[in-house]
Amino acid sequence: MERSDREPLVRKTSSSYRTFPESTARRLDKEYLRSLHNKRLYLAVFAAVLGNFSFGFALVYPSPVIPALEAHPSPALRLDQHTAPWFGSVFTLGAAAGGLSTMLLNDCLGRKLSIMFSALPSALGYALLAGAQGLWMLLLGRVLTGYAGGVTSASIPVYISEISHPGVRGMLGACPQIMAVLGSLVLYALGKYLRLVLDWRWLAVAGEVPVLAMLLLLCFMPNSPRFLLSQGKEEEALGSLCWLRGEDTDYSREYEQIKDSVRKQSRRVSCAELKDPFLYKPILIAGGMRFLQQLSGVTCILVYLQPIFKKTSVILKAEYDAALVGLVRLSAVAIAALSMDKAGRKILLFVSAGVMLVSNLTMGLYIHFVPVSHNGTVANTTLASPANLPAEPTNYITLIPLLATMFFIMGYAMGWGPITWLLMSEILPLKARGVASGLCVVVSWLTAFTLTQFFLPVVNAFGLEVPFLFFAVISAGNILFTGCCVPETKGRSLEQIEAFFRTGRRSFLR
Repeated sequence: MERSDREPLVRKTSSSYRTFPESTARRLDKEYLRSLHNKRLYLAVFAAVLGNFSFGFALVYPSPVIPALEAHPSPALRLDQHTAPWFGSVFTLGAAAGGLSTMLLNDCLGRKLSIMFSALPSALGYALLAGAQGLWMLLLGRVLTGYAGGVTSASIPVYISEISHPGVRGMLGACPQIMAVLGSLVLYALGKYLRLVLDWRWLAVAGEVPVLAMLLLLCFMPNSPRFLLSQGKEEEALGSLCWLRGEDTDYSREYEQIKDSVRKQSRRVSCAELKDPFLYKPILIAGGMRFLQQLSGVTCILVYLQPIFKKTSVILKAEYDAALVGLVRLSAVAIAALSMDKAGRKILLFVSAGVMLVSNLTMGLYIHFVPVSHNGTVANTTLASPANLPAEPTNYITLIPLLATMFFIMGYAMGWGPITWLLMSEILPLKARGVASGLCVVVSWLTAFTLTQFFLPVVNAFGLEVPFLFFAVISAGNILFTGCCVPETKGRSLEQIEAFFRTGRRSFLR
């Protein structure tokens, strides 16, 4: 019975993409892509990814602020060994709550308005941090900026994917990661400067600038044509697509394809429909990629980077390590953005997971086999212990953990960092895109919080090499997951990707 019900859908979907012979359709698609004007599209993407800039800024905000608060003269604001970790990690709980709420916001308000809504908790959070008079204000400010980050993490990739065309969707899909890294780099630079001449509170004041700029610019940007069509606003959807593609371009065929795809899907997903592979397969793939991305250890390594370098006595001054990592991330994400629409998503995921595997394995084996006298660690001390002061390196072999970490960050940033967000917005079906993207963000940040909380106890109980060897095993699993589960979406429209999951016919992705 189920099979007969699906057959009309298969025939209808197939016919909607076979209006022209295959060679003629490809030629028309290429001519159409060459005729498009992308300036307005780039402007809309820039306005949206300012939210990711703010997210990257807020994520690493504790890095320069915690040392200042640990030495603060007021007991009400002074952080100790118990409160400092919470000041850093509570951000991820806020981000998980933001992703959870976006499951409703994305479909009720729309992608653009959800991004604009995030400006409210973000601005309020920075205001609390700037004017904090007690620990509760600091923690609440971190939760609110984390909440805003969770909303933008779930909304911005979907918005960019839905307003972009296949010719530039891969490049633009990497922009959120690029802007998040830029936000982190700006925070590090301002932190070093403001620490010398101004109070730490001015960092929070500086964080308000990209939030307000994003809110102002998005007021003049269109909403997603696909979302507008799903709400029955056909005239607004046509106007949005006209603004994004250019008035003198022949965007009518793309509009009809989008309209045809939206027409086949109801507005809400029922529990019974979740049994359909068209829905559960892309949701499982997207959620699995977010889960494996965090299990590969990136958040732990970034959060505990300086203590890890201290324990392995890396030949590097502490004030430069974060900036160096940020520059490596920025370069790698830029490479991914330029090559994603040419090399494809899967090849970059394979290379990325392979580099992370080798890097984590190298780090784990180095810590396990290199004698204590070589890596300068102090016996019977924990990773976060004050006794772990940087020792003078006795051998250039201590360059190994530095290079391994740099290669890990590079590998992550050129594949499993940006592409997991891009694929999430590409493969999720329109009818479940808002809810499922929020669910993926919740999975991501809850995994990050759990892993970050357990990292130090595992290190103290079993040694620093154990988590790195675990991360290496996960990276190997990432390779298998990519080969078995992830489809190649390079050069395909969102409608063709949906047709693939609906029918199971790979001809739509060729």
